[in-house]
Amino acid sequence: MRRIAHAVSEAGAPKPVRYGTLRVLLVEDSGPDADLVLRALRDAGFDLVCHRVQTADECRSALTSESWDLLISDYSLPQFSAMGALRCLREQQLDIPFIVVSGTIDEESAVTILRAGAHDFVTKQNLARLGPAIQRELLDARHRAERRDAQRDLKLQRDMLRLVIDTNPNLIFVKDESGRFVLANRAVAELYGRTVEDMIGHTEASMSVAGGEAAGDAAAEAEVLRSGQSSVEESRSITDARTEQIRWFETREVPLVLADGTLQVLGVGTETTQRRLTEAALRASEEQFRQAQKMEAVGQLAGGIAHDFNNVLTVILGFTELAIDEVGTGATVAADLREIRQACERARALTAQLLTSSRHQILRPHILNVNTIIKEVEQMLRRVIPEDILFEIDVDPALRSVKADPGQIHQVLMNLAINARDAMPHGGTLRIATGNATACVGERQLGVTETPRQCVALTVSDTGCGMSPEVSARIFEPFFTTKGPGKGTGLGLAMVYGVIAESGGRISVESEIGRGTTFTIHLPAADGGTSERPDTPVVRRESRGGETILVVEEEHSIRELLRKILTGFGYHVLEAPGVKQALALAERHPRPIHLLLSDIVQPTFTGPHLAQRLAGTQPEMRVLYMSAFSAQQQTASDTGGVEILEKPFTPERLIARVREVLSH
Repeated sequence: MRRIAHAVSEAGAPKPVRYGTLRVLLVEDSGPDADLVLRALRDAGFDLVCHRVQTADECRSALTSESWDLLISDYSLPQFSAMGALRCLREQQLDIPFIVVSGTIDEESAVTILRAGAHDFVTKQNLARLGPAIQRELLDARHRAERRDAQRDLKLQRDMLRLVIDTNPNLIFVKDESGRFVLANRAVAELYGRTVEDMIGHTEASMSVAGGEAAGDAAAEAEVLRSGQSSVEESRSITDARTEQIRWFETREVPLVLADGTLQVLGVGTETTQRRLTEAALRASEEQFRQAQKMEAVGQLAGGIAHDFNNVLTVILGFTELAIDEVGTGATVAADLREIRQACERARALTAQLLTSSRHQILRPHILNVNTIIKEVEQMLRRVIPEDILFEIDVDPALRSVKADPGQIHQVLMNLAINARDAMPHGGTLRIATGNATACVGERQLGVTETPRQCVALTVSDTGCGMSPEVSARIFEPFFTTKGPGKGTGLGLAMVYGVIAESGGRISVESEIGRGTTFTIHLPAADGGTSERPDTPVVRRESRGGETILVVEEEHSIRELLRKILTGFGYHVLEAPGVKQALALAERHPRPIHLLLSDIVQPTFTGPHLAQRLAGTQPEMRVLYMSAFSAQQQTASDTGGVEILEKPFTPERLIARVREVLSH
């Protein structure tokens, strides 16, 4: 590419006014003629950057590769022409001044090229006119660019305003004096089951929705136009054309006076459906809310007891297992120890029921099919259901999957079935059924409108003695039972309620004295197929290790248990009763600490915070938290912890989890 740079003014000549650098694309085959054009431009006061082309390909290449302020073209070249250069400019959709300079152009040709789009033509015999022509065209080009920018900005503002109006959930509309829509947003159009374009120019009478209701009130709008005062209608019901559901709005209408004196009405409707439903729900749910508060209070008490009891059970169960290993299975005392272990297992199951009923149990949900759980339960129930009770199973083979803890759903079915059996001492029918349904699920919340969703319905019904309304209202309360002393803990149905609620479902009961009881459970449907249940870790020979483990636990007996178990499997154990001692111990320890085994909640600090403090000096350290209930597990999740060992645990479970975490 050949560049023609401007030269300094001739010595002694007056310096022209300088206009700055002008980037010129010159279509010219004659070098001397090109020099004449450039000299005329310099004399006019322009600093030049110029590129000369002679063919269409060269012109297109130059227009594509660089930006230019001006295109000057000879009218006719051996291989090219001004008309061809003009076509190249249009191909690139460029709006830059295009000036024809020619020594042979006639008047007819000049008119033709100007009509084709050239901005001006100058004869080579009158190049003094070239500078002023360029100045004029550059100014016009700048004005055209400014107008384009202004039009683009105006369009962007209009598009933004349209977007703001259409994305606003409120009803926004403008009507003229005849009641015709001159503006409507998407919310209004969807209410009528139309598009925004269909709304314009029509009245509400011509597009009446069900019942003849309308977003605006004609009489109210007429009064606004007459008085010039805005008005508010607090409660207006409109039937949605799409869903045929009644929706409620508070509508404000404001008079508009346009510049030409035209009167229009601006309307804004704010939906109050949710507020009305909330108010209705508040009135209808006061008793239910009080019942929920009572159950929450009892549940908190039960959870606190279970938490402390789990720590005690951890010590008893752990040391019992160690004692059995030490004395051997053949020793006389081993039988007594096994009885202690069995009692601990029963206590652990009871504690699990307490935690579940108080919503503090750690659930491990999986995608599963309830029919599979029913098939497992059926085999067990047929051994405990008397022959005078007809046992019916009716499952839907196309049942949707749910996300729940399979073991807990198993317990739910067992509890409901055993309760049904006890309600039929003289025989009857026990029926378990499943099916797909649509229902509201989750615990009812005061003032929140519920939305139905796809669910799995599980019903357990009996033809037994039934219950009174007073008993039905209390059956899910922890420790409430109608059975005699020694025949029930009152935790079974409370556990059932807790599991279903934690699984995002809902349970209801219908009962009548002498006519039986039906429990209906709705669990939200889950996407995806069923997943495998996790296997219980098994302690193998490779569970032994020589790594260093820092144990942080406030309870001395639990620390002692952990030390004995871990050292017995070859691990090097550092013990600390609290966070300060753990930090000091880690600082003094010269070798790496491979695992932090800590209770999640410490007296002055949390386990996750301790792990963060130690991470700076022990970057390779793994972490395993111990937890007695799910509120502590949530604490770990909130701070990034993921590995949990639940209390109470057996030595086998402890070693398996330790090895699992260290091996990751």
